Amino acid sequence: MFRKLLLLGLTMVLVLTCTAVYAKKPNLEPEKNGKIQWPDSQALPTFAKAKHLDVIDLRANSGDEKLLFTTLQGNVNREIPRIYSIEVDYEEGNYTWLNDLDVPYTMIEEPWNLLMKYKKEIAGIIIYDPEVEDSINVATTMAGIENAVVASPELAEKLTNAPYNLKVIEDLRGQFKDGLDAYKWQFENLWSKTTHRMLVGLNPSRGVALPEDNWDDFQTIIQEEEQIRDSENRDVYDLDLSNFLGKEAVYLRFQDAFSNDGWGPAVHEVTVKADGKIIAQFIPGSSEEEPFLYDRNQSNSDERFDGHRWADAGNYFVYKFTPPAGTQDLDVSVDMWNQFKLSASNVQPQSSEKTEPYGYLRDYAVANRAMVFWLETNVPEEKELFERILSDVEPNTPYLGWFGNDVAGEFSSTELTSKHSVYVVPADWFNNMTVFSGTKRNLKKQKPLPAPELTNKIYVTFTLGEGDNLQYNQHKLRQLWDDEARGSVPINWSASPLLYDAAPSMLSHYQHTATENDLLIAGPSGAGYIYPTPWPDDTFEKYAKQTNKYMKRTGMDIIYALNRVDEQNVPLSESEAQDYIDYINPKGIFLSWENTSGTSILNGKLPQSILRGASSVGEAKEAIAELSAEWDGKSPLFISMGMLSWSVTPSDIEEIANSLGTEYEVVRGDQYFELVKEANGLSSN
Repeated sequence: MFRKLLLLGLTMVLVLTCTAVYAKKPNLEPEKNGKIQWPDSQALPTFAKAKHLDVIDLRANSGDEKLLFTTLQGNVNREIPRIYSIEVDYEEGNYTWLNDLDVPYTMIEEPWNLLMKYKKEIAGIIIYDPEVEDSINVATTMAGIENAVVASPELAEKLTNAPYNLKVIEDLRGQFKDGLDAYKWQFENLWSKTTHRMLVGLNPSRGVALPEDNWDDFQTIIQEEEQIRDSENRDVYDLDLSNFLGKEAVYLRFQDAFSNDGWGPAVHEVTVKADGKIIAQFIPGSSEEEPFLYDRNQSNSDERFDGHRWADAGNYFVYKFTPPAGTQDLDVSVDMWNQFKLSASNVQPQSSEKTEPYGYLRDYAVANRAMVFWLETNVPEEKELFERILSDVEPNTPYLGWFGNDVAGEFSSTELTSKHSVYVVPADWFNNMTVFSGTKRNLKKQKPLPAPELTNKIYVTFTLGEGDNLQYNQHKLRQLWDDEARGSVPINWSASPLLYDAAPSMLSHYQHTATENDLLIAGPSGAGYIYPTPWPDDTFEKYAKQTNKYMKRTGMDIIYALNRVDEQNVPLSESEAQDYIDYINPKGIFLSWENTSGTSILNGKLPQSILRGASSVGEAKEAIAELSAEWDGKSPLFISMGMLSWSVTPSDIEEIANSLGTEYEVVRGDQYFELVKEANGLSSN
């Protein structure tokens, strides 16, 4: 739901294999990396421009095949982009961006034919260990270094035989006892051979949708009726599941009662009694939980605050309890809070635990010879290694990808990377970046829109978040952008200024098709996702100057910023605000995502407005009415609404705007901040 990242210098010696040899300084680069260009002044590299693309549709292929062909794509596209892959059905349409590229392409009906076509550009294969799925990431790193493809043991058999006859460069089976062991080995043995100008964090596998389940057998036991996000409903809830006795086990499923806003149930402790005797008692994330966790789906546990497990949006988790034969009473007590929905059944559901590898950003990691890993900050041993890696790169280095543990993982991990002067570029589901990074820049900077005359009205502005997220820019944003209602109401669209490097054709599309009511603003918290307070003062200038450069290049002049410490929103300090003024000087800053809204002038110069978050039409209407309730009509009132991009559309915002009375006026972000300054007696210059 939220994110940040960025750059540094070079010099280098190549061996004949094109593998880089590094001196002691970690920011040195090979002299030549195909036709990829990466000047010191640039945040992310630029690939050569594609002249013709071979397009492979991998939607029906296995995860192992997607992994194979995207690592092939990375090696081939390093020299010049020639392969474009379609992995899943994309929100914006499978061929939407491809057709917008205006590059000739050929559909390759059989992806394996493509391997034969480019076989001479591949040195061999790296076999990953299915028993240690994190070896997929180690194999991906090695594939970039060795000009190789990654294969499962099964695919390796096919690849080593005719007609492919590829040699095995490395077989990782049996080399690592677990993921941490794999990443320690990688850091010690491969780090010196990879680029130090970017880091890549990718989950080695993803959950796979299975056929329809027997969820119809589950009956709702208890459900929160309000959208609660601040744990005010935390309590121990007692459930009587005796009606579900009679078969081998009872299954208890936890879901999000409001799946459109990302605030699902949080469970701290579970106690189960059979005829008054405790048969299960555990805290999520502990070893005691594991025997009862039948299906964790996409839920997450966090041990740092005495432990809890949660599931947001469409995710869930299921516990399985097996009472002794003849049990008459089954009672479950659950310490939980937020938006919970619990249902139970004595019919065994089908588990969703199947996972498989995926491609997406791996082509980019391979092409740039980046080190790929997946370390969680709430596991002490993993955090220690993560910090060693972060400490070994120059300030303002980008971390592309994402983190485990969902929202809590985002908060703690972004705080950790910020502490090390590393910014995050969420991109784990961005596909074909090796192609889009080579598209031409045909930019059209937006024109300022004069503010209306300041009167005693309630001025409302709507901002769609997630702009730091490159995959959102590629997928969901394009879907929202194509909503027929876009342009009917002023909307601030947060986007990443780093699209200038990563996918200039996408940035160009949004700029050229924007209406007068569409305003592109920089996503959190500038050119890359960071939290300003944890970021060291002595390196913030470097990040801020890069942000200023990319905002000027893209024509963006407003920032949506997030700032968190210990997972709590905190205000910008006076010195942090001054840094934004001195080095970036935006027209205004939208800050945080709160249950309230308010405007202020930072350091007497910079207008700031707190975003009041909303995830639905109803919630937004209620919030605006709430924030307007005390208005006396004697002075202007300012309300900035943050709209959840995953559940709100331009059509929804149009409905909200049309429901407002004549005392309201909806304005664009630049108009909003001009009015705020005028209301506070400040010059608009």
